[in-house]
Amino acid sequence: MSRNRSRDFSIINSFSFFILDGKYNEETLKTLTVSKVYFISTLFNVFLLKSVLVNSIKFYTELVNEGLKNFSFSNKPKSLYDPIKYILDLEGKRIRPILTLMSCNSFGLDPKEALSASLSLECFHNFTLMHDDIMDSALTRRGEQTVHVKWNSDRAILSGDAMLIFSYKLLESYDLKTYFNLNKLLNKTALEVCEGQQYDIDFETKLDIDFNQYLEMIRLKTAVLVGAALQMGAIVANASDQDQERIYNFGINLGLAFQLQDDLLDVFGDSDLVGKKNGGDILENKKTILFHMTRSNATKIQIDELDSLFNSKKLSSKLKISKVTTLFKATKADTLTSKLIKDYTTIAIKYIDDLSIEESQKEEFKTLSKKLMGRQF
Repeated sequence: MSRNRSRDFSIINSFSFFILDGKYNEETLKTLTVSKVYFISTLFNVFLLKSVLVNSIKFYTELVNEGLKNFSFSNKPKSLYDPIKYILDLEGKRIRPILTLMSCNSFGLDPKEALSASLSLECFHNFTLMHDDIMDSALTRRGEQTVHVKWNSDRAILSGDAMLIFSYKLLESYDLKTYFNLNKLLNKTALEVCEGQQYDIDFETKLDIDFNQYLEMIRLKTAVLVGAALQMGAIVANASDQDQERIYNFGINLGLAFQLQDDLLDVFGDSDLVGKKNGGDILENKKTILFHMTRSNATKIQIDELDSLFNSKKLSSKLKISKVTTLFKATKADTLTSKLIKDYTTIAIKYIDDLSIEESQKEEFKTLSKKLMGRQF
């Protein structure tokens, strides 16, 4: 391939990102030197790829939602099962079960075969949310009242426990070998999530938490569940051990990027899109990536001010959020976090390149990764 043609491919790839994000960059078009036919063909492929991904995600989402609606919950006692139905009906992003179905499909098996595994992960995830909301004293979840606010903490705890049990029962439909491997992975993941949650609680009262400790905490609390979702799909599809490891590592890095994006959106996102008020992590004294980026790029005066704000119990919520956010911006913590999100997404994509799956399937994973990186909720 000539140098000019290589450059043209690079230009088209850059333009593709604008298309996938719904943007249009006229200057990029002006720099194209390839023939109109070649360009139109490439542009069509980009639109086609986006369309295929959108349709796939829509199909997977409908499959998951329908599966959740068809759950055979007992009608009695209603006080136990109503909170479960409530939180499942809130219909979050469904990222984890979608990834399970995508993974299974990418290895050549009908994604419906992985539906029970995907629902298992979604039940487990919502169980953790129900309990997390109690620990965080959260008032809203996905724009609605949290379970413990709508009912009470006792019911939220017990209904959450029931969801955990359902997450294991859903795996009973698989053959013995598949069940063993899925159950083993879920056990490992569940314990890691608990470890991550405890670290998160411990870190709220400590200021001497470093960057690497924080990354390990979010790996345990968030990323391992994304990795498990993808590996579960691979297990159901009987993928090789090497491919299971690769797609798990893809999930770990994607999960890290996903959580870092959540950290960013908590402060700088559109509260209407995010579904909760800005600055919740600040009020809970959570040392998110923004906190660490600020400390690593701040002057001593700024560090002292940041520490003082996180230790303060006298400031109003509004003033505390405002002052901390100002420090985040002054030290470019928001910009640096955005770069880190991009870096982890890039690492994740490299694992996809090594998978023994069709190129079209790889592109779906890559496109989804880039879309998650730029999400606003």
